[in-house]
Amino acid sequence: MKLSIPEFSTANVLVVGDIMLDRYWSGPTGRISPEAPVPVTKIEDIYHRAGGAGNVGLNIASLGGRAHLIGFVGNDESARLLHTDLSGQGVNCQFVEESDMPTITKLRVLSRNQQLLRLDFESNFADADSDALLNQYGQIVGSVNAVILSDYGKGTLKNSLLLIEQARKANIPVMIDPKGSDFTRYKNA
Repeated sequence: MKLSIPEFSTANVLVVGDIMLDRYWSGPTGRISPEAPVPVTKIEDIYHRAGGAGNVGLNIASLGGRAHLIGFVGNDESARLLHTDLSGQGVNCQFVEESDMPTITKLRVLSRNQQLLRLDFESNFADADSDALLNQYGQIVGSVNAVILSDYGKGTLKNSLLLIEQARKANIPVMIDPKGSDFTRYKNA
């Protein structure tokens, strides 16, 4: 049986959802802190990757497809890193900036291939300006051939039914990358 990978060069996909920056600090751990019974990690390597909906967009681009990404970010270093990295790898970033909220960032401290700690820097975007996101979506949805709603429960997709309805009116299929168990929010996808 021969395995064949589909041709993705004609894929033109709009990803809408919770955009995150995954940060990693790693190094050896060789002692326990005298201040508290916790390991001391000497950080030797720092790196980051797109997480959440950003990772979905990156995967589409890495397969040769055209990826557009819409979601909320803050006016901060994390948003700039994401925009630079994703754009550099072929993702068309259409971020909606919320200046009074941070970009969702997950910082993991690793040692010897083991995660020691995770720190989350985030706010829920349920109160963010959904009109700006819906406007951005409306400008792009008619020019793509598929939509993916990437929901990590951070509030970006509070209007998921409106997004699905608009795509269906344009005869664009909608796929869901869900979190949680309430699938009524994705009706008609």
